[in-house]
Amino acid sequence: KIPGGLGIAVTLACGLFAAMAGSSAATCSAIGSSAIPEMRERGYSARLASGLVAAGGTLGILLPPSITLILYAVAAEQSLGRLFLAGVGPGILLMTIFAAYGMFRYGYEHRIALQRASVDGVRHRILQEERYTFGERLRAIPRVAPFLILLIGVMLALYGGFATPSETAGLGAILALILIAVIYGAWGLSDLKPIFASTLSESTMLMVIIGMSLLYSYVMSYLHISQSAAEWVVSLHLSPWVLFAAVVTLVIVLGFFLPPVSIILMTAPIILPPLRAEGFDLIWFGVVMSVVMETGLIHPPVGLNIFVINKIAPDIKLGDIIWGTLPFVFLILAAVVILCVFPGIATALPDYVMGPPTRR
Repeated sequence: KIPGGLGIAVTLACGLFAAMAGSSAATCSAIGSSAIPEMRERGYSARLASGLVAAGGTLGILLPPSITLILYAVAAEQSLGRLFLAGVGPGILLMTIFAAYGMFRYGYEHRIALQRASVDGVRHRILQEERYTFGERLRAIPRVAPFLILLIGVMLALYGGFATPSETAGLGAILALILIAVIYGAWGLSDLKPIFASTLSESTMLMVIIGMSLLYSYVMSYLHISQSAAEWVVSLHLSPWVLFAAVVTLVIVLGFFLPPVSIILMTAPIILPPLRAEGFDLIWFGVVMSVVMETGLIHPPVGLNIFVINKIAPDIKLGDIIWGTLPFVFLILAAVVILCVFPGIATALPDYVMGPPTRR
């Protein structure tokens, strides 16, 4: 049995769902709705459970079919196929880092609970180990089969080129309805009503949060704040890596207030020409920029995933969610450093599949 195995499974589930949805908020909402209650039931702290899901949700803007990478490809005039392939390596890197932290933190909480139990005799839920025989595990496979069918069907349609991301979303919804009708017998109005109500509630929540963030972006754009900051950084005429560090810092600061889409649309036309002139690979930089923008999704004041978690897990205090996501901000920044030291993590796969790039 692997300590923190459930946390690893949740991180993997976030990555797989992100590869279908291409959206951070959707990944966070869909996985968190079921994963957070299960982790809390098994003794995970509120901070660790919410932090793992919120951080795992950020993979939605990095793994294909990421909407963020699509917009960057248009703004930077780069190959979308290369960008999608370049996002795979860093995505796996982040999943590994998140899972490793989850194991470490779970082990720490387990030791603390063990020490307290030895003092006051009260056993925390995290100390209650459940062991399953091979037969029990085998019998559990049919319970996850519907999810696997849905996952394979959606990814086959998307990555096989049979449907666009929007069409794939509709296909996934229809396939889910068919599965719950055939397997669970939930086809009557009384069965479907709570499903539709829950879907409408979560969709409305996501649209309101995104809509308000875009309204804030419009104000920032109208006042020319983001563009002025980017122009000021470029006008400093810094050395290549100092310029890169300044741009990364700018993106982090803008992430305090703006969603990734707005950051790209406002700053890309200003910061990309100097970076191209300094010899930076814009495919590599696009992936690094997406990783950096992930921090904005999990730190206040506008951390989108924080508010999504707050809505789907109302029993967890907002302060606990913020403190739970804070370590992952530093883990993401550590991943950026790794990508700078080992750029091949992002560039090796597209170079292998599509050949050496033509620098533009």
